[in-house]
Amino acid sequence: MSYISIIGAGNWGTTIACHIAKKNYDVCLWVYEPELADIIRNTRKNLWYLPDIFIPENIRITSDFPDAVEKARFIINAVPTQFIRKVFSKPANYKSDAVIINLSKGIERETLLLPSEILKEITGLQVAVLSGPSFAKEVSKGLPTAVTLASRDRHQGLLIQDLFSSDKFRVYLNDDIIGVELGGALKNVIAIASGIADGLGLGFNARASLITRGLAEITRLGIAMGAHRRTFSGLSGVGDLILTCTSNLSRNYSLGYRLGKGEKLAEIMKGTREVVEGVDTSDSAVRLAQRYSVEMPITEKVFEILHRDKSPVDALRELMTRPLKEEFPEE
Repeated sequence: MSYISIIGAGNWGTTIACHIAKKNYDVCLWVYEPELADIIRNTRKNLWYLPDIFIPENIRITSDFPDAVEKARFIINAVPTQFIRKVFSKPANYKSDAVIINLSKGIERETLLLPSEILKEITGLQVAVLSGPSFAKEVSKGLPTAVTLASRDRHQGLLIQDLFSSDKFRVYLNDDIIGVELGGALKNVIAIASGIADGLGLGFNARASLITRGLAEITRLGIAMGAHRRTFSGLSGVGDLILTCTSNLSRNYSLGYRLGKGEKLAEIMKGTREVVEGVDTSDSAVRLAQRYSVEMPITEKVFEILHRDKSPVDALRELMTRPLKEEFPEE
C-alpha cells in the first residue's frame, strides 16, 4: 500500500496516524520532539497529547524530517500553522508525485498566507485540505465524524477521499480550498468570542447570535478572497463553527471561557503545551479584513481583547451599541 507520512504528533496528527494505520497503510509519524518520539516508541502511547490511545505497532516513529518524507506518496501536515514554514523548510527529497494533505487551521501572521499556500510555496507539491467538525479525542475513540476534503484536482481528491474514509469517518469532496481553509481558521476566533460570552454568563441567546453573526463575517471575507458562499454552509463552515463554539473540548472556546472569567491571556498560555490557533489567527484575520475592506466586528473585538488588553465587558458593549443596520445589506 502507499506510504503515508504524518508530520506532527499533537492530538490531531497522532489521531490521524492511528486512523490510517488501521486501514493497513504503511504509516510514518514524524515527531518534532526527540524525547516524545522515544516515549511513543517505548510505550506506544503519546503521553504528552493523547495518553489514553494505543498507537499501533505498524506506525513507524521518527524525528528525522527528510527520512519521514522521502518515500511518502501522501504527506499529511498536522503542524500548527505558525510553525509550518520552519518545519517544511528543512532540506528534503520529495517524490515527484507526492501530495500534501493539510490538517492545520490558521493564517500565517507574517505573510497572511493560508496553510496550503505556505506548503505549496515551499515544496512546489500539490496540496489538498481536510477540515470540518472533528475533535481528535472523539475520532480517536471511533465516534462518527464527517469532514470535507478540498482538492482542485478531482482525481487526486477521489484518491485522498478513499484514503481517509471509513465506516466511522465520512469524507465529502469539495474543490474550494480557500473557503475550506478560511472556515477552519476563522471559526477559532469566533469560538474564543463564544467562550468569552459563556464565561461572562451571557446566556444561550448571546452564543447563538455570536455564531450566526460570526458566520456572516467569515463568509464576507471568504467571498472577498475568492471562496464560494456555499462552502460556509457546509461541514468546514457552519459545521466546524458550531462544534468549536459550543464545547469545552475546543481549546479556543476554553481559552475564551477563562478570559470571560477574568484570567489573563499570558496566565492561560503558560499552562498549556497545545497551540491555541485562534490567538494568532485573530491578528491575521483583522489585517486580511483591512486588506479586502471587509467588516469583521466580532473578530476585531476578539483581537483587541487578546492583543490590546481590552476588557471583555467593554468589547461587548461596543458590539451591542454599533449603528443599527440591515441583516443582509449586500442583497
